[in-house]
Amino acid sequence: MRTVGIFCLATVAAFAAGPAFAQSGCSIEQLGGTQRHVVRCGTGITITVEPGAQYTLRDRNGDGTVDRVSLSSKALLLEASGNAATSGFEVVAPQAIAAVRGTRWAVDAEGAETSVFVVEGQVAVARHNGTARVVLDAGEGVDVDAGTGPLTVKTWPARRVNALLARFGL
Repeated sequence: MRTVGIFCLATVAAFAAGPAFAQSGCSIEQLGGTQRHVVRCGTGITITVEPGAQYTLRDRNGDGTVDRVSLSSKALLLEASGNAATSGFEVVAPQAIAAVRGTRWAVDAEGAETSVFVVEGQVAVARHNGTARVVLDAGEGVDVDAGTGPLTVKTWPARRVNALLARFGL
């Protein structure tokens, strides 16, 4: 892992928590017998990281706490508890921004689209260019490409949900 200030760049291939990571109010735990790890932040955010995922923890407002994750590739499973469920925590992926309004959701940044699925609660999803925005409820997902058209919310079939969650050992 390479750290720069409060921004922590991480991949599973090069994984070690540095002082800046600890200052962010987050801890990192390797899941025994797997290549997955979990990031727990004092703000009530827990992030399960798919092996090989590339992400950056960020502090948007400079208050010393992580309030955004930039995801470049692969997937993250996020859980928000307490105040974090309404704090405006965001995941920024190549084609979309997903902001927490609920408790448990996954963001998958692969290829030319970003997929967001809500396990519990609600998540607002928008294109980077602001041309479309939707709110997903539990069991719903959306696939966001680089276009400008409307976003289509779908109830994901069990097979797709199971395949996504299996990537996190669930």
